[in-house]
Amino acid sequence: MTSATTRVLQVARAGYGAALLLAPGPAIRLSTGRPAGHRTRNVARLLGVRHLVQAAVTAGIGPSAELLGIGAAVDITHAASMAGLALADRSVRRVTLTDALIETAFAAAGLSSAVPPRIG
Repeated sequence: MTSATTRVLQVARAGYGAALLLAPGPAIRLSTGRPAGHRTRNVARLLGVRHLVQAAVTAGIGPSAELLGIGAAVDITHAASMAGLALADRSVRRVTLTDALIETAFAAAGLSSAVPPRIG
């Protein structure tokens, strides 16, 4: 686990969370090409808060392998729920699949930071 990689992950997560919290409409339109409804913007704000809390906890407590692993598990659970919602509700498919991909990327980055590189 490198501190530079972990710092980049924290900053990216905090930036994404801030965008969802403060400007959910433009953030959703940028990723989907469509305007966001009231419900979608409210859900995005909640998810933004989750990302900000996760970034703050990781930065404040310290990016241990265990904490990064827990964060990755939360991200994978979130991605799976978004994929499920995409299958269940076609009207939100584009935004939920976009979010699932972003969450999967956060999970992969978190796991990559949590697992020390093998030498040899």
